[in-house]
Amino acid sequence: MIRSRPSCASAVTAYCAHAPRDPAQPGASPREAALNPEPGRPTVAVVEAYAELARRILAGPARLGRTRLVAVDGPSGAGKSRFAARLADALAALPGGRPPVVHTDDLLDGWDDQVSFWPRLDEWVLSPLRAGRPGAYQRYSWVRHRFLPRPVPVPVAPVLVLEGVSAARAVIGPELTLAVFVTAPAPLRLARAVARDGPEILPELRRWHAGERAHFAADDTASRADLLVDGAPALPHDADRYYVRVR
Repeated sequence: MIRSRPSCASAVTAYCAHAPRDPAQPGASPREAALNPEPGRPTVAVVEAYAELARRILAGPARLGRTRLVAVDGPSGAGKSRFAARLADALAALPGGRPPVVHTDDLLDGWDDQVSFWPRLDEWVLSPLRAGRPGAYQRYSWVRHRFLPRPVPVPVAPVLVLEGVSAARAVIGPELTLAVFVTAPAPLRLARAVARDGPEILPELRRWHAGERAHFAADDTASRADLLVDGAPALPHDADRYYVRVR
């Protein structure tokens, strides 16, 4: 995987700043705790360009057949979908064009399939790409509570962006070109989800949050990620072109 962690002086960045985080806050990842061994101790936040990250990805090795697999992981409401979309925009301007983006939410068989969907993803998408063939999946309808019959094609492309909770799980690590973990404070993530889907999902959402905390703790996802992204940065920046990396 891409392991380049440039210093403040060498990063593609507007500036560096200190962004305090409390590792004891609800929803803090293991890596956040490691970054902040004492409450209130600051971490360094660096503003980096999506365009530069896109170039690094294309320069990296293809480990899923001929495809560079980028996993954008993190808890619900952290900003994963936004990060994945903006990275896809940056890749669209480079040779190879816009990459396909697969959202794991589209492969879940309802709320109870939070992490157990993986064999479906592997059969429909990853295994074909591994063999150099296009994949396709059936999208789950959260309104109709069933998979829709029309397949969604996933072509063989230079890059595939896989976004969603558990996308960067340990089992896929050897085939990843880049693992991204997006994080944000738990109260904000909850508020974002409720604003997006309505307060009626709160019982399921709280159960979901407990499940993802258990998964991330067991999988140690954040600590293995190449890139830890602040999904709720305080630093001023052009969010369409830049993201905030924390370390």
